Amino acid sequence: MKRIISIAFILIAPYLPSTAAAEDTLRISSFDVDATPSPGTWLVYDKMVNSWDQSLRAKGIVLTGSGKPIVLCVIDWIGIANEGYDEFCKALAEAAGTTPDRVALHALHQHDAPVCDFGAEQWLKKEGMDALGFEGTFSREVIRRLRESVAASLKQLKPVTHIGLGQAEVYKVASNRRIVGPQGKVIASRTSATKDPAVRNQPEGLIDPMVQLVSFWNNDKPLAVLSYYATHPQSYYRTGVANPDIPGVARFFRQLAVPDALHLHFNGAGGNITAGKYNDGSRENRLVLAERLADGMQRAWKQTVKEKVNISNIRWTTAPVALPPKKSLDTLGRLLHRETSTFIANNVSKLVWLERVKKGRTISISSLRIGTARMVHLPGECFIEYQLAAKAMQPDMFVTVAAYGDYAPGYIGTVAAYEEGGYETGQASAVTPEAEKVLLEAIRKVLAE
Repeated sequence: MKRIISIAFILIAPYLPSTAAAEDTLRISSFDVDATPSPGTWLVYDKMVNSWDQSLRAKGIVLTGSGKPIVLCVIDWIGIANEGYDEFCKALAEAAGTTPDRVALHALHQHDAPVCDFGAEQWLKKEGMDALGFEGTFSREVIRRLRESVAASLKQLKPVTHIGLGQAEVYKVASNRRIVGPQGKVIASRTSATKDPAVRNQPEGLIDPMVQLVSFWNNDKPLAVLSYYATHPQSYYRTGVANPDIPGVARFFRQLAVPDALHLHFNGAGGNITAGKYNDGSRENRLVLAERLADGMQRAWKQTVKEKVNISNIRWTTAPVALPPKKSLDTLGRLLHRETSTFIANNVSKLVWLERVKKGRTISISSLRIGTARMVHLPGECFIEYQLAAKAMQPDMFVTVAAYGDYAPGYIGTVAAYEEGGYETGQASAVTPEAEKVLLEAIRKVLAE
């Protein structure tokens, strides 16, 4: 099987010829494309000066045989939002012979990586401003590559007889970034690289310590491995050198260890989770943290239990959500004209999203059920509480969560988090505290169905 290391997808591919064998058998194919721009172009925050030893990837798998194809995609970019998200999903759906509502596209949120939002690109150009990292030429090239790779992958479908489920604790990687003081307010933010030892030494806080693996098998042969772990993926960043950072290195280690299966990694609900307790930004820590994550992946692999695939127990469920926007977004356009390029990178997508909300546009929450596995797909930078809540809703099932879908809303905190204050629920979030109720209801719905 030919492979490419890049944005991750899962597809339930286009309809095969309508034979009993095709309809009664789950099948899988995989693909992988290079998603690394050229030096001289913009990453999300900085102009790119070089690329690292490992490229940015867009990885994927295709599952067919249970209704229309389903596409899951993960890319080594900081985020894809609004019209950019729409165009990626449309292209993936067309290439797979399905519809965009059966596509889940996720970013891994590395910070030395591109961003994509064609709506933001259009707004900036209309306002006479430099599009910077939102200039979409390379994003459109990656979409073209994905179209070709998805279509080609469908010629290499293989039967799936079993899925494998495994999990293990990851030690000394994740920590909660929000340090809450005795008055119930945030007093410090433990960013990905935290220099202050006093802040690093605060308790680990609320996290989900588990890395989870969902693998696809043809009897005893592994075909694809999907891993899920919730944390911001940065070790050191703002270097101008495109790189896949901690999860990219860990994924590479596991690809070497299990070479017959394509390895895809998804970032969980890590909006309020970083490696800050265990990382002072030293460059050596990228390897240290990646090895710790890879160690958890290896132990989860060893603990994997396989279950036979029953084609009748596969289901794709979606729920549209109308997240409530903050009132302050109404004045964001004026701010964008006088703020820094970093502020623009972090906020222009929120303004574009507000206009979409006013037109009645929603964001889709989805879930893929295969046997006892429940794979949930969320937008934005959801807090870890949403991931833990999803697992608690189906305690007897193997629930995994991938966030960083449509990136437009930014951080999505809990009601309590907005009361506590802090960076994440301030300007960095486009939604109100009422988003918690909306999002939890949607998660409950897709899991229940």
